[in-house]
Amino acid sequence: MKNFQKHIVIIPDGNRRWAKKRGFKAWIGHKAGSKRSEDIFNKALEMKIPYITFWGGSFDNLTKRTKFEIQALCKIYEEQFKKISKDKRIHNAKANINAIGKWKEIFPEKTKKEIKNAIEKTKNYKNYYLTFLLAYNGTDEMLDCIKKIKEDEKIKEITEKEIKQNLFTKNLPPVDLVIRTGCHGDPHNSAGLMMWDAAYSQLHFTETFFPDFTPEEFEEIIKECSKRERRLGA
Repeated sequence: MKNFQKHIVIIPDGNRRWAKKRGFKAWIGHKAGSKRSEDIFNKALEMKIPYITFWGGSFDNLTKRTKFEIQALCKIYEEQFKKISKDKRIHNAKANINAIGKWKEIFPEKTKKEIKNAIEKTKNYKNYYLTFLLAYNGTDEMLDCIKKIKEDEKIKEITEKEIKQNLFTKNLPPVDLVIRTGCHGDPHNSAGLMMWDAAYSQLHFTETFFPDFTPEEFEEIIKECSKRERRLGA
């Protein structure tokens, strides 16, 4: 079966609820989710999906939650990117690592250092692209885009091309599929996820909390969505 998905975005929801259900602190759920993201990316490599994007946290997630949870999340990001920068699978696959959002504005220096290091070490890789949305809101992205275009005197006409070139996600292709985990009777978007790039994306919602979201379930979703007819507005 042909797989049409070139770019898949995952909203890894349910980490905190997974932890609460087991009587754990929220950060334990985030830690388990971090490990699960590695498993999913490895499956994506196996399936030869070139672009995988994880929403690691919205700006509100990383500014309005408790100080302890935010610190724990930043520590998890720090450890994750440190591991990524040394991961032989990443380097063997020539996977380009990137982080998009306002993380440079709010993350601790140690966390930023590890993220920048992973980006730098993989910047010349072009086989696969693993992107993390960190302190990212789609509404912020569109507002920033509009401001850039308004301030650029060289732009005489606003076109789709100009909008794309001024987005945070300018180097990413359109989103083919958005998977949101942890949706129990509440399938929804959050903070305008990549609203320009996801205009024609397929959507899949699963009740599975992200720490329990296995590579096998991920693969089954890809197979199921590959059967859908894509109309792309026609």
